[in-house]
Amino acid sequence: MRGEALLAVLQLSDSAFPSGRYTLSHGLETFAHEGLLETPCAPDTLAALLGDYIRFGVAPSDGIALACAHRTVGADGDVDTERLVHIDRRLSAVKLAREGREASARTGRALLAAAPAVAGVRMQGYLDLLEIGHAPGNHAVVLGLLSALLGIPPLGAVTGELSAFSTGWVAAAVRLGLTDHLSAQSVLRRVHPVLLNAAERAVAGDVDDISSCTPLPDLMSMRHEHAELRMFSS
Repeated sequence: MRGEALLAVLQLSDSAFPSGRYTLSHGLETFAHEGLLETPCAPDTLAALLGDYIRFGVAPSDGIALACAHRTVGADGDVDTERLVHIDRRLSAVKLAREGREASARTGRALLAAAPAVAGVRMQGYLDLLEIGHAPGNHAVVLGLLSALLGIPPLGAVTGELSAFSTGWVAAAVRLGLTDHLSAQSVLRRVHPVLLNAAERAVAGDVDDISSCTPLPDLMSMRHEHAELRMFSS
């Protein structure tokens, strides 16, 4: 990966990027509040749970959608908008929890709003489709489109996205008191093999492969919607 593309990946996957993803726990808050995880929780347990999130949820859904969206951008910079919308709708269809769908669309719009600052492009055409309700504007789809325009290779873009998800997830675990900062870094290191393998599989996937099979995290996200006291928005 070229230096410029690497810097773009680092910028887009930075937890300080203004997309609002730091407000998400992806159901982890409910795991903690319902006593399904010990406090503090063993790093092995957290790494296994995060690995399942990546392998069965994030990579086959957001990861594949990102890679597919990346491929809608031609060598001349033209975008196959019809296929992009199809990818976007498919991704929303596999996000069972309402909070997850809404968070994905909300952070996607934030990423679209940041596109002029990040890449010097406005992507007004796709923003217009969102405004009329023709497409949901999922974060992974917008990221795939933006990554292609920035010259980031598909594997680099997907790996960066899975890394950003993992970093945000363990940061939520720290804020929930499930682990400390040093142990969180150990958790991240332990999931690297899973993350890299999942990224490679995601890049090879197509639209019909976009899927998700994380019943317990989905249930935790659904219960989170009705919690009276919440630190996170998902």
